[in-house]
Amino acid sequence: MRSARLVRSLRLAPLASSMALLAACANPGSVKPTATVTALYAQLDQATQGYETALQQVRAGNDAAGQQTLNQAIDTVKNASVHCGSTPGCDPQRFFSAYDRMLRLKDGSFIGDENADGDPQTGMALDQHGPAALPEAQRSVILLHGQKLSELIAMNGAVKAALQMWLTQWRPNLIDAWISYQYMRSEMWPAYQKADLPEALLFGIMAKESGGKVHAVSRSGAAGPLQFMYATGMRFGLTTDDGFDLRFDPAASARANAEYMDEQLKVFNDNLELTIAAYNTGEGRMSRLVGDDTKVSFYDPRIYNQLSQETRDYVPSVLAAAWLFLHPDSYNLRFPKIDGEPGSITLKRPASLSELTVCLGSAGGMEEGWFRTLRNLNPRLDPQQEQPAGVVLQVPKLLEQPYAARCVDGPWPILAGDLHAAAAPVVADPLAPARAAGAVRTRSYKVRRGDTLVGIVRQLRCSSVQEVAEMNHLRHQHITVGQVLTMPECR
Repeated sequence: MRSARLVRSLRLAPLASSMALLAACANPGSVKPTATVTALYAQLDQATQGYETALQQVRAGNDAAGQQTLNQAIDTVKNASVHCGSTPGCDPQRFFSAYDRMLRLKDGSFIGDENADGDPQTGMALDQHGPAALPEAQRSVILLHGQKLSELIAMNGAVKAALQMWLTQWRPNLIDAWISYQYMRSEMWPAYQKADLPEALLFGIMAKESGGKVHAVSRSGAAGPLQFMYATGMRFGLTTDDGFDLRFDPAASARANAEYMDEQLKVFNDNLELTIAAYNTGEGRMSRLVGDDTKVSFYDPRIYNQLSQETRDYVPSVLAAAWLFLHPDSYNLRFPKIDGEPGSITLKRPASLSELTVCLGSAGGMEEGWFRTLRNLNPRLDPQQEQPAGVVLQVPKLLEQPYAARCVDGPWPILAGDLHAAAAPVVADPLAPARAAGAVRTRSYKVRRGDTLVGIVRQLRCSSVQEVAEMNHLRHQHITVGQVLTMPECR
């Protein structure tokens, strides 16, 4: 059935033009090349023919062979491009262009927008059962209002520079973001799936914004895995729930982000780069810069030159992370295999998330330990606060058995509890009286329902969030209704 659908949906005309472009890349030009260069260009031509063979295999109903032939063609281009770079007279850009083009063709290249009669289809008519019926990889590349994400990412210098950063200096951050996302995927992906938005875009935004840290807070007050500002979060329903800031909730923040992206894609006529820029710099500012010309390029000097360096870097960084989500193997990147199936445990004895991290150790092969994952999946809990027996915690399913084996009885929970109860000695500060003499005057504020720490600080207009959090020994900006805060008095 799948083969038949693939054959019916092949886009013959666009593919023909694509192959013409690849063939043009293999044309050495008017200057007579050396024998070595000729051989390299012949390999490029061979790869082009390999793609045509892959198409024929798919049309014959042999999907597996078609995919294998396509992958071999891509590998041929990769290997030849390496030798081209060190060969005088060879143009590496021809290979890079062909390589980029093949990757784009690989993204749903066997899933087109024509039906059996050759009539164009639109939107999600690609599959009569909708997004959920499509294989995961196809959902990742197709669903952006019916357009393939790969067709909307311009592989320009800015994106390539960002690719290099993710593959070098930012590589540990990218891997950490991937691991965190896999464990939160069951909470975050459904909102994007419902909105017909590509999963790769969600990952790209999260990787750049927080690196997968649910409790991340920026200097400007943006919070959560997708870094919502207070006012924007409020507009999309990220308020407070019994004192908990919903911006820190993975599922709620993903829903709000999907609603924001869907709203702004409509405003900017599905211009992905402008929409991502609006998420970073504010939709009001982007709307004023763009005006009615929603087809304008993000890199147009009229737009680009008026944006901050942060936004100029932000857009290609998000797109590059999304591109690597789709094509890790093509960039010599290997994401670890993660079993992110959700599960839960009911505490058999009192324990904090920190204590559980100690007794779980490296269970399931997690050498870095489980602290970040436990915090991400239980964002409402203070990780140092001991939870009573009977409390249900969200954990990866693979931890259910290790918890029962390691954290209920035996030496590990005892050791974890002993470490948790330890406290550093208190040493008197001889300069404290002198500091107190010049201390900042303070006032009290009683927390009311609906308050957040950011909102209180903005309302009183007299201190930073970090200062108030430190003054009141708050963890992760968590406040409760009725709590009395000490606030610096405005002068």
